[in-house]
Amino acid sequence: MELNVPLETVCRIMLRAREYEALVPESDPDDASNAVDDGGIDALEDGLDEDGDPHPAEEELRAIIDDLADDEQAEVIALALIGGDAFDASEWDDALEAADEHVEATADWILDQPAFSTDLESGLAAFGLTCTGIGTIG
Repeated sequence: MELNVPLETVCRIMLRAREYEALVPESDPDDASNAVDDGGIDALEDGLDEDGDPHPAEEELRAIIDDLADDEQAEVIALALIGGDAFDASEWDDALEAADEHVEATADWILDQPAFSTDLESGLAAFGLTCTGIGTIG
């Protein structure tokens, strides 16, 4: 199996997905209070910023995905499906076919997966690929 999507791009997606998955639901009862008193909890809270824009991790993840061709988006999804044990590495073509169903809304599909970054990393490992040494991962 040879990927059309560059490994560096897959690793960047994984890194941003990890950042997004680390966000917690908004829980600060007093947004107007002092950030020091709140222990910095607002920095990890999910949701819109003051201007109504999504969290930067979500914005960047969506931008990366939108820049990919449909076949590259399908490969990213297929890797996550394999990593999540929906398919075995030997079933790459089947995983790609299943991934095609989600290509119209790839970013939404990724953001809806609670362990996407872990599944993507496991999918890469199933093919002997790793993000170690690429960018800021590993």
